[in-house]
Amino acid sequence: MTDDTPSETTSETVELFTDGACSGNPGPGGWGAILRWRGTEKELSGGEPATTNNRMEMEAVIQGLRSLKKPTRVTVYTDSQYVQRGMSEWLKQWKAKDFKIKGGGYRPNHDLWRALDELAHIHKIHWKWVRGHNGHAENERADKLATDAAKAIARKD
Repeated sequence: MTDDTPSETTSETVELFTDGACSGNPGPGGWGAILRWRGTEKELSGGEPATTNNRMEMEAVIQGLRSLKKPTRVTVYTDSQYVQRGMSEWLKQWKAKDFKIKGGGYRPNHDLWRALDELAHIHKIHWKWVRGHNGHAENERADKLATDAAKAIARKD
């Protein structure tokens, strides 16, 4: 379930701070996620050799949500309007069309949108957009996790 109405973060809410990065678009990319619950934090990151920034933004959220062991109330902080608006505004319409686009074929990243939709039916999610590279401490940390992961992937090539 998605919830884009204002809500208070409680001790029962997990905060998930996410970011994606890509060197070239497509190119080597990385994602970073920070989960916080009751003052305890866990950092996650990973990457792919040939991807896009949008895919890495989405992957950060997916991996953060997949790491939760049970249905949870989550506030997702993302600097990606693509992710935040996609889940809060556009998903219902895309699903009604089975992610198909005019002229045939599927919407870009339909596989990840489907994964996010599935996770949104497990967890109660509040989506919050934050301005990237604007001094938001956790967004900056998630960005560093993502860019470090992208650099590590690029070095392997």
